[in-house]
Amino acid sequence: MKLTKVILVTYPDDFILNEAKQLVLSIPEYEIVKVFTQKYFNHAKYGIGSGKAEEIEKFVKEAKEIEEIIVDDHLKSKQIYNLEKLIGVSVKDRERLILDIFYTRATTVEAKLQIQLAEIEYEMPRVRENAKLLSNSKERAGKGGMGEYIVDVHFRDLKRQMSFIKEKLNDTKIKRNIYQHQRQKTRMPVVSLVGYTSSGKTTLFNLLTNESKETSSKLFTTLSTTTRSFKISHNNKNRIGEEGILIVDTVGFISRLPTYMIDAFKSTLEESLVADLILLLIDSSEEIEDIRIKYSNCLQILEELNVDKSKLFTVLTKVDKIDTRMINEIVGSLRISNDVIAISSKTDYGIHKLKTLLMKKQFIET
Repeated sequence: MKLTKVILVTYPDDFILNEAKQLVLSIPEYEIVKVFTQKYFNHAKYGIGSGKAEEIEKFVKEAKEIEEIIVDDHLKSKQIYNLEKLIGVSVKDRERLILDIFYTRATTVEAKLQIQLAEIEYEMPRVRENAKLLSNSKERAGKGGMGEYIVDVHFRDLKRQMSFIKEKLNDTKIKRNIYQHQRQKTRMPVVSLVGYTSSGKTTLFNLLTNESKETSSKLFTTLSTTTRSFKISHNNKNRIGEEGILIVDTVGFISRLPTYMIDAFKSTLEESLVADLILLLIDSSEEIEDIRIKYSNCLQILEELNVDKSKLFTVLTKVDKIDTRMINEIVGSLRISNDVIAISSKTDYGIHKLKTLLMKKQFIET
């Protein structure tokens, strides 16, 4: 497979830089040749500063192998156009990159529709600006300008597509609500797994349900929710039995995810909102500062989704990779007031304790 050699332009911050690298390398065809850092991305002409743009232009001319530049922030059409004109290679911003990753991961009809909706939201603000750029600023005012006519047709077409996709997603939501209503009749409790992308949600899901869903260190391996049942054995009042629980695996979170992308996947994430218990998974094997940032980002997204915090319980994953004495340090850093369970899906450490927690929660009648 021929690799596409790319330049990454991101912030001079270790967490942001590492996440940006992970995003880029989530596209198998990409190879990062060089990373440039830029403190601010609010410059009018290029997004990045003119000096940085010229520095990149010089590097590209000397390297003679760069095919694409990825800028780790939102860029306007005009800024992309200006950068491409200056440097002579294709330019992609962070949002376009995330959409491309979504397309490579989508497996269900609903996920594909949600990505299409997010892409329309991405494209709509750019339509008129692109038309002006293509017409080289010669578009006449009123309805006589050809550029304006084309852009109006394109804009209306996007709005029609958006309406059609929303109708399809609404149909899916109705079917899901019917399913949830039927599920509620069984009185089987629902546990949802949420957290940052690559925090171990799918690995835990597979362990509890004996499933074999794809797991990967790459971002956004899971884009669709999957619900399965599993049973927990218990001995209550001298009666040995089993309790059935439904568990939901969800799409992972990421920092600086645009609101319109969260909204596009909201119908899928709503399945998490109706759960009786929401397990927030945090990868404990990372640096404490990274853990703190990811935990904060997760709480912010859950707040945007109006999640009932009383249902939230924190689970530290991948503790087989750390000294167990670090657990208290992590909990203290995150300022978590309620109990926290540390687990390893690889060694089964803490899994029995997690199951005991599920049985002891009041929403499960034993």
